[in-house]
Amino acid sequence: MTVNLLDYDLEGLAVFCDRLGEKRYRAVQLFRWIHQRGATQFDEMSDLAKSLREKLKTTAHIKAIDVVSQHISSDGTIKWLFNVGGGDAVETVFIPEDGRGTLCISSQAGCAVGCRFCSTGHQGFSRNLTTGEITSQLWFAEHFLRKHLNKDERQISNVVMMGMGEPLQNYSELLPALRTMLDDHGYGLSRRRVTVSTSGVVPMMDRLALDCPVALAVSLHAPDDALRSNLVPLNKKYPIAELLEACNRYLVHAPRDFITFEYCMLDGVNDQVEHANELIELVRKYSSGGVWCKFNLIPFNPFPASGLIRSKPEQVKIFAKILSDAGIVTTIRKTRGDDIDAACGQLAGDVKDRTDITKRIARQRMVMIKPVTDFDTQVRET
Repeated sequence: MTVNLLDYDLEGLAVFCDRLGEKRYRAVQLFRWIHQRGATQFDEMSDLAKSLREKLKTTAHIKAIDVVSQHISSDGTIKWLFNVGGGDAVETVFIPEDGRGTLCISSQAGCAVGCRFCSTGHQGFSRNLTTGEITSQLWFAEHFLRKHLNKDERQISNVVMMGMGEPLQNYSELLPALRTMLDDHGYGLSRRRVTVSTSGVVPMMDRLALDCPVALAVSLHAPDDALRSNLVPLNKKYPIAELLEACNRYLVHAPRDFITFEYCMLDGVNDQVEHANELIELVRKYSSGGVWCKFNLIPFNPFPASGLIRSKPEQVKIFAKILSDAGIVTTIRKTRGDDIDAACGQLAGDVKDRTDITKRIARQRMVMIKPVTDFDTQVRET
């Protein structure tokens, strides 16, 4: 059985090359061909010795996960549905903005955390993605976009691990993927431009701080334990006090001097003036001086099973002003990709039913439109 080289970070690839009797610099060459040039065939790799290329043909392959569909929003946002086998699928979203392109990547098929406001969580958990399946999303999107936009330079400047799943509950597979994103021989992304979002897996936050400190976003969503436990069940295991203490420990290693707190605005649930004032007191209690966090207020994207309603825009502005007036950096997230269900918390629209996804994958084999040349996969616009 051959191995998929997308499963390896540079160190892993060096170990693999060593087993083949090859020097480390060969791993660097191979890594560049895969991630910087998007090569899938070893014969393309002209600066590798022919003997190595022959070894690779019998021991390895390079293959991204298969694309089931592609949706392009009126605002330029692109959402891909990837088949990861066994009736499971995950979604990845590219968000173009002035001066940057952000890719939102999934780390699990489904999610076990079960936050009330997240439609993905309501679909349940199936399995962790492998390193290769995580990295594949970036690999495919980057090289697809270069061809799609007819550009040679890098198109993805930011990665956020905010897609389906809780990244820190898949730590062993996440870590090599992060290292590939950051490696100058891979995608060369800055630690400040790679963000891991977590619902508060405290022990793994501490590990990430030591192993691979990137930007951190924490799903807070409430100012007290009673409300947060209702919205984010993981809070029962890691309550707010433990979570914020872990945030302060993370700051010692973080590439930014603040932690981002994600706060989904829910009408009449967590969006009142008293909630804003409680958040101010909470932040001040754990502050060692200066600005150590910022708030990102997220419009809720309704789905029937939640029983929740999006906060009114006027209330969101009042809430934001209270935090801002207290000296807390506060932004209101602009929704993107609403028309293709690509907004925050919506990454389950195409994968609600395992039977349905199996049927869609079968249809893909029958109808192929807009093939993507030089890739092992094809894309169907829907």
